[in-house]
Amino acid sequence: MRRLASANDQRAEVDGVLDELESAGLLSDVRFSAALVEQKRATHGRRAIAHALREKGVDAGQAADALGALDTDDERTRAQALWARRFGIPPRDDREKARQIRFLIARGYPGSIAFDVVRTAANLSSPDV
Repeated sequence: MRRLASANDQRAEVDGVLDELESAGLLSDVRFSAALVEQKRATHGRRAIAHALREKGVDAGQAADALGALDTDDERTRAQALWARRFGIPPRDDREKARQIRFLIARGYPGSIAFDVVRTAANLSSPDV
């Protein structure tokens, strides 16, 4: 019982300290959300970033505001840049193409963008007949 009471006392103390930090402007969900979006924007799609914000307990409205910084037109460009850093060469066969598409989808990019990025890379390497 003593441990349980001690844990509750510590929790109240932690909550008090967090409230003080927040009121002093040293703890901000807005800054945290913006930093997380900025950190992941080069390597993850919008969907993966939204998931990361949810996992961190960011309020849905705050997450939407932070995600607003991501331009949807820019998502294809970011997917293309990630593909180029990760693979750099077009897929040599259908198996490799599927692997590259799965990689982009796993990083939170929509399937349509993943297919387009990989298809474009494959078409650039094909000789025109």
